[in-house]
Amino acid sequence: MPVLPGAEPFVHDGSDEIGVLLCHGFTGTPQSMRGWGEHLAAEGFTVRCPRLPGHGTRWQDLNRTGWTDWYAAVERELAELTGRCRSVFVFGMSMGGTLTLRLAQQHPELSGIALVNPSVTTLRKDAFLLPALSRVLPSIPGLAGDIAKPGAVELGYDRTPLRAAASLQRLWRLVRRDLGKVRQPVLLARSATDHVVEPVNSTIVLEGIRSGDVTEVVLRDSYHVATLDHDAASVFAGSVEFVRRIHRERVEEPA
Repeated sequence: MPVLPGAEPFVHDGSDEIGVLLCHGFTGTPQSMRGWGEHLAAEGFTVRCPRLPGHGTRWQDLNRTGWTDWYAAVERELAELTGRCRSVFVFGMSMGGTLTLRLAQQHPELSGIALVNPSVTTLRKDAFLLPALSRVLPSIPGLAGDIAKPGAVELGYDRTPLRAAASLQRLWRLVRRDLGKVRQPVLLARSATDHVVEPVNSTIVLEGIRSGDVTEVVLRDSYHVATLDHDAASVFAGSVEFVRRIHRERVEEPA
């Protein structure tokens, strides 16, 4: 299927010192991360933001994929960055944060991760019905576009594909189980008001990881898609400070 205009991957070849992999959210596209990617590129970093399988075309395509497909896509990009850059970071929003956590669990060599409203569970009472429901109902109304900033628009599906959502639920269980394997430096930004991912998600992450270097930031003026919202500029600037600090500490470590 043709890719929606604006949903294309973001790629920038910059310094071989620092590489950053960006992971977008469920039913979303690289459009939600493009501003972040451009900011990082302007700092001279090498940046990759792939379009995850099943995303950026039509919602039916997403139902033909699962979490292993999305994970394989970001892991391939990570391998490319690791092969060329001295320090490699992964940043993710929402489900992109879920994938970021999984990469950190599987790749301890990562220099650090940044999470924006990461998802690892849901408090929706009907969530336990999802595996069964997904076998008989293709989709439900979507959740894209939770943004406080007037005029800001997220490019994403207007339907939530249920078979894909059930697969995401399986990924959540794996990530929660292995949170103790996350030991890299972590920057976590969460919105004070989020209509998609409940606050308990960040609490579970912060209580489960074993990182010695953790920074939590509360975004007071943004909803779920904070990378397109009022606090985007502060998220971008904070991530650059985080990356430069960790890279400097790694480079200055005694051999």
